[in-house]
Amino acid sequence: MAKKAVPRQLANGFGGGTIYYPTNAGGCGLLGGIAVIPGYVSYESSIKWWGPRLASWGFVVITIDTNSIYDDPDSRAAQLSAALDHMLRDNTVGAQIDSTRLGAIGWSMGGGGALQLATKRQTVRAIIPQTPYHDKDYGEMNTPALFITCQNDRIASNKKYSSRFYDKATGAKMKIEIKNGSHFCPSYRFNEILLSKPGIAWMHRYINGDTRFDQFLCSNDNYGNNPRISAYDYKTAHKQGTHEKSTYKLGTDKQSAGQSLT
Repeated sequence: MAKKAVPRQLANGFGGGTIYYPTNAGGCGLLGGIAVIPGYVSYESSIKWWGPRLASWGFVVITIDTNSIYDDPDSRAAQLSAALDHMLRDNTVGAQIDSTRLGAIGWSMGGGGALQLATKRQTVRAIIPQTPYHDKDYGEMNTPALFITCQNDRIASNKKYSSRFYDKATGAKMKIEIKNGSHFCPSYRFNEILLSKPGIAWMHRYINGDTRFDQFLCSNDNYGNNPRISAYDYKTAHKQGTHEKSTYKLGTDKQSAGQSLT
């Protein structure tokens, strides 16, 4: 894996960042591209860990700063889109990316931006909103979405935001709630491995259409026995507007699975 800095002065439509990309993917065809954005009054450092983690699993990833730390979710959606465009034009990685297989990850207002982007850009095939916040109607969202939530979120409460967004989503969707987690739980270093497993699997399953990763999403073996997860739900899109439900009661199965997906 390698990385490339994107200075703020060379970034068109966002605040600069870092591109991470695999160096051993020759002969593997075009790769999916993913943009990652932080939340309100936060910086690239809070979400940067997603870059090397996803790049090591075959994605080209850009983690970014925003134009202003005070930008609202709609602005963050536009900046995610601009960052994806930057990667597609980049003279180092652009030729490696399939422009029809894109994804986005956002934390807090960045999560709201990812939801908004998914309604505007059809080539975005999967998103990961982390403790998402959005105070406007962003329309119908049917892009596959992995919601990462925190049990004790006092800033963007699950009841007011994440749960409502999750219920409203009409595509494939998954929700993982971190036990006793605050609003900042997705940015804590010690949650990196915990969140990597579903995050990597989600992007491979829905950006690349690789059904081999279903086993890391739909089984209680993966999440039900982890004492750090307080809630888990997964619904696959069966037909537009309907779901094939795969919801598991936590703590009912003692076997483990997919431990290598980190």
